[in-house]
Amino acid sequence: MPEISPFGWFHTAAGIIAVLSGIYTLVVNKVIRWDDLAGKVYLVCTLIAAASALAIFRQGGFNAAHALAILTLLALFVGTVAERTQLLKGLSAYAQAMCYSATLLFHMIPAITDGLMRLPVDDPVVKNIEDPLLKSFYLAFLITYVIGFALQVIWLRKQSVNT
Repeated sequence: MPEISPFGWFHTAAGIIAVLSGIYTLVVNKVIRWDDLAGKVYLVCTLIAAASALAIFRQGGFNAAHALAILTLLALFVGTVAERTQLLKGLSAYAQAMCYSATLLFHMIPAITDGLMRLPVDDPVVKNIEDPLLKSFYLAFLITYVIGFALQVIWLRKQSVNT
């Protein structure tokens, strides 16, 4: 793996701040929303991380990380539309939760891949993208996303009943 450039460090810092604020806002607020400070930090840092990922080509051309960045930008767009409008009527809150939470999943996939392929520096844990350990992490992240989204749906339903 090549060394991380200053731009790569900027991208990485934005991603770390996004992941930490995303986890925080999900634990505290149950959903990611623009109206919460941690939600704002998460969404802005996620936008920065995704946009900057599109400019990183150290591994060659377009790759899976770029595809995830595009999916992240799309999920941010759809989540924002769902949050700011009632285009989807009663499904808007669920679409927002699904999209914004998916962006956290999209953060975790390249984060674990890059981390395990870089660290420890002299002998990385994972040597290639097809390593079964990576696939296990991907599956664990997907399961966590599905469970987390299901919990958000339950919470959102309770909120709609109470209002």
